[in-house]
Amino acid sequence: MTEEIIIAGFGGQGVLSMGKILAYSGIMQDQEVSWMPSYGPEMRGGTANVTVIISDERISSPILTHFDTAIILNQQSMDKFEEFVKPGGLLIYDPNGISRHPTRKDINIYKVEASKEAAAMGFRKIFNMIVLGGYLKVKPVVILENVIKGLKKSLPERYHHLIPDNEKAITKGMEIVEVVQTV
Repeated sequence: MTEEIIIAGFGGQGVLSMGKILAYSGIMQDQEVSWMPSYGPEMRGGTANVTVIISDERISSPILTHFDTAIILNQQSMDKFEEFVKPGGLLIYDPNGISRHPTRKDINIYKVEASKEAAAMGFRKIFNMIVLGGYLKVKPVVILENVIKGLKKSLPERYHHLIPDNEKAITKGMEIVEVVQTV
């Protein structure tokens, strides 16, 4: 099994963190992983994306041109990456701020109302974990136990008290993910 993923959105949405947690989770499952971030000089508000590869086999290159999965968190990323999802692949997105929804008919499309749910939970910083939960419900490439281990590895120790909130957010994402289209 090899899963090639692009996660894309604005800086500050937890794009790079989500990718790092996925990568650490893959490591916890004794899989080969690649984590390659790309972002502009802006701290928040600029575009950011990360490619993550999780595989049972050696990864020959971290550079990808097409993806099994695209996790999209803003309109710019939708415009840029929708066309690069492999036919039969997965596009999962948060519809908040999306004015042009996905149009391809040859991919599986799911949405997660993560922004709305994070606001309802009163903790906007868990937005990315809600999206991650939705993704893992649709494509369980790593198990929840290893995601928690990945969180412990990627978060500084001073934030470990937030891990239970992150776990709740992942579970919530698994509950609220919606099918838009399957092929």
